[in-house]
Amino acid sequence: MLPTDTVYGIGCDAFSAKGVAALLAAKGRGRQSPPPVLIPNIATMRALAEFVPDAALALANTFWPGALTMILRSQPSLTWDLGETKGTVALRMPDHKIALALLEEVGPLAVSSANLTGEPAAVTCAQAEGYLGKSVKVYLDGGPSPKGEASTIVDLTDLRYETDAKGNQVEVGKIRIVRKGALSTAKIRSVVGDLLESDAR
Repeated sequence: MLPTDTVYGIGCDAFSAKGVAALLAAKGRGRQSPPPVLIPNIATMRALAEFVPDAALALANTFWPGALTMILRSQPSLTWDLGETKGTVALRMPDHKIALALLEEVGPLAVSSANLTGEPAAVTCAQAEGYLGKSVKVYLDGGPSPKGEASTIVDLTDLRYETDAKGNQVEVGKIRIVRKGALSTAKIRSVVGDLLESDAR
């Protein structure tokens, strides 16, 4: 169990299939709900994603560390099993010094909000322990979560490059908001403009 800037998270080594299975079991989830992966820096995003569009870099440079999770196409050479990801991975760099120090030390962690499925996410360590008890081996108490609201999740897997009439490579496709959270739609649109779906609110 670890603190983050949004809510507390239950985590494990992202490359441990056994650990991910235990994480999903503790939350009462199946493989159809793969956990996001927390990372210590933008360089790790480049290593874990097969394709990092310019929009993803712009969002990361603007809002990371912070309350934004980005879904990208996963690097196919990676030997991990996060569940039924359909070839994607959800990545976030948290804005919390304890979480970042841990990630720098141990590497990417598969992390899901500290709660049972259907319950509100824990914003204190005590609340997290009340939900998950002995199904978690170690609880890291970093005080109350500063934001107390889950991250915003955006899907960038539709983005690609095409050649325009002048022979220039242009970024096309749409960014979709999968879950609204602590980062507003307006702030996301201020960075990516019309690449964000027009009906996103």
